[in-house]
Amino acid sequence: MNENLQKRYGLPTAICMVVGTVIGSGVFFKAQTVLEKTGGDMTLGILSWIITGLLMIICSAMFAVMATRYQRVSGVVDYAEATCGKGYGYFMAWFLVNVYYPAMTGVLAWVSARYFGEILGWGAADPQVMTLAALFLIGNYALNAFSPKLAGKFQVSSTVIKLIPICLMAVVGVIVGSARGTLPENFATIADPSKGGMAGLFGGVVATVFAYEGWIVATSINAELKNPKKNLPIALVIGAFIVVTAYVLYFVGVAGGATTAVLIEKGAPTAFSNIFGNLGGKILQVCIVISCLGTLNGLMMGASRGMYAIAVREQGPNPKIFGQVDPSTNMTTNSAVWGLLVCCLWMVYFYGANLTEGWFGLFNFDSSELPIVTIYAMYIPMFIMWMVKEKDLGVFKRFILPVVSIIACAFMVFAAVYAHGITPYQAAAADGKFSFPVLFYLILFTVVMVAGAFFYRSKKTTAE
Repeated sequence: MNENLQKRYGLPTAICMVVGTVIGSGVFFKAQTVLEKTGGDMTLGILSWIITGLLMIICSAMFAVMATRYQRVSGVVDYAEATCGKGYGYFMAWFLVNVYYPAMTGVLAWVSARYFGEILGWGAADPQVMTLAALFLIGNYALNAFSPKLAGKFQVSSTVIKLIPICLMAVVGVIVGSARGTLPENFATIADPSKGGMAGLFGGVVATVFAYEGWIVATSINAELKNPKKNLPIALVIGAFIVVTAYVLYFVGVAGGATTAVLIEKGAPTAFSNIFGNLGGKILQVCIVISCLGTLNGLMMGASRGMYAIAVREQGPNPKIFGQVDPSTNMTTNSAVWGLLVCCLWMVYFYGANLTEGWFGLFNFDSSELPIVTIYAMYIPMFIMWMVKEKDLGVFKRFILPVVSIIACAFMVFAAVYAHGITPYQAAAADGKFSFPVLFYLILFTVVMVAGAFFYRSKKTTAE
């Protein structure tokens, strides 16, 4: 089994992977969700973006410290294994490859197609959009499987392109919105006073978590990064600060292009058209599509390497098969095939659970949010064991930073349960219907992890 991947990525690629994987679809379509959850309260909306951004910075700083101590094949899996043992590392890898990466990748394929479809007048759930989503997913898999170097270059170029609409809206939106009076009006007026408060804030925070997530994917190229113990921490911290700044400024800029009531109903593309005109709006929407494809590419980078991270540890189904590296492309081709299959399954679920009615009855949840919050819960044991094991570190790195990181992760879990488990249940019950998204997600999560336990125990038995 060949474990030797080439050191082909430098610091610029790593920073662009953090920024490029995080900044993508989320900031564009979750801005609408944040306004909806907060009832159009701009102050609560900005606070939601800042809170989640701070949580990301805290956790990325913690992983930056871990990156200076641990290095093997797949970043976060290495950290889980080093802190909590081989078993925990295995289950972390199993969750990443079968839930986390593919769930987000499937959503990103649809979001990329959705924004492309808006240019042509297609609806979000139209057959044309879903067909295009499948094409984007398969095409991005092919790019990563057959030409990983080209995939890395695309990540860098798409990062530059995706900053164009964000920077333009952040600057021009504030200027135009202030001159027209739209921005001051949005700060002074709340579109739906019945929403807001703590429920609105928690809902906004959970909505922004998708927009911020993806930075951890950069650790998946740990084995292919030049001087990873130096470059990975720098990339995580610098990338995190760039993202937080860009998101807050963009959110304010969008509010300068239309009233919050209109943004809640029609989304950010309306603000682009109002400020830059129809042609300018269309051009910027093309940039948004490229932005989303760049995020899709970064997630596919992680998904295509997931089974490889398990196989090199001699675990999971057929380690010899999934641990192979294609000598012609120096790529984990068999692992990438598994990643594509699971991504397709999750995209089908997202469509049936969130874009249609009746496919899964009561068993629906937002696969763009709950899997992300789960990984924050899985970080907590790692941070605890870090404090137990790393006895030669100073007080800040050994205790203060991990304790703050644990608090940040616990807050995310609480906010997710509150926003998805309590609020949706009450709203649904008022209409005579019931929905248990968190409960069903936990059931599905348990089933996936039990399947992983079967392969783990099977491997141990074989070894013995």
